[in-house]
Amino acid sequence: MKKIYIFLALALVVLSQGMVSAQGVLTFEKDLHDFGNVTEGVQAIYEFKFKNTGNQPVTISHVQASCGCTTPEWPKEAILPGKTGVVKAGYNSAGRPGAFNKTLTVTSNGQPESISLFIKGTVVQKSAAVAPAPAASAEEIANSPKVDFTSTTFDFGKLEKGQKATAKFTVKNTGKSDLNITGIQAACNCIAYKMSPSVVKAGQSAKLELIYSPQVLQDRIETVTLVSNDITGTAATLTLKAKVVESLAKQSSVKINKASVPFK
Repeated sequence: MKKIYIFLALALVVLSQGMVSAQGVLTFEKDLHDFGNVTEGVQAIYEFKFKNTGNQPVTISHVQASCGCTTPEWPKEAILPGKTGVVKAGYNSAGRPGAFNKTLTVTSNGQPESISLFIKGTVVQKSAAVAPAPAASAEEIANSPKVDFTSTTFDFGKLEKGQKATAKFTVKNTGKSDLNITGIQAACNCIAYKMSPSVVKAGQSAKLELIYSPQVLQDRIETVTLVSNDITGTAATLTLKAKVVESLAKQSSVKINKASVPFK
């Protein structure tokens, strides 16, 4: 009987060691990114790259930013062993001059369960921004990438206050070199963006998504300017329109009530 107990104890030790060794591990290339100087109004974006260096799949359950000015994005599917991914951090600098230092906490079923990522930089007021570079030469302009759109306006119709809605645009590079979209400028702190692919080859197109979350109850017209390496002077602006209401459900209820009037 004593030998059986010893055998079971050893089996439990081996089993527990196996459970400990069988785990997913998210390994980030870096945990801190310094944007340096960011012109006020620009949405600064950085992608923290990682790899699952463990031997089990890892699922990121949540990424919590330390403030509402930082918008995180992360893969929702499981990251298999050996596979890579990114956690995207977006910082909206509109109305936030001065230094910033923000934290993103990544929670997953891997080891460790919680990982902290950091972004920092300094938002420079437009009036205090560095003077523009000397005018580009004719040759530089001729070889520049050039932003073009198939359409420049999107009307959401009615939206609830705080509701997230997405407008999709096609960005074309009609220039002669790679186009890099590095940020957006908007008067409100209510628009984020996604680009796929992030670099647009000459003659190619990319999908641009503007994620709009209105906070003001009224008819809204938002102008969004793309920040890029296009030096041709092309107007890279898009327009979003929406009628923002407190609740779409309340409006539906009113219509139902009105419909019952003829039966009085």
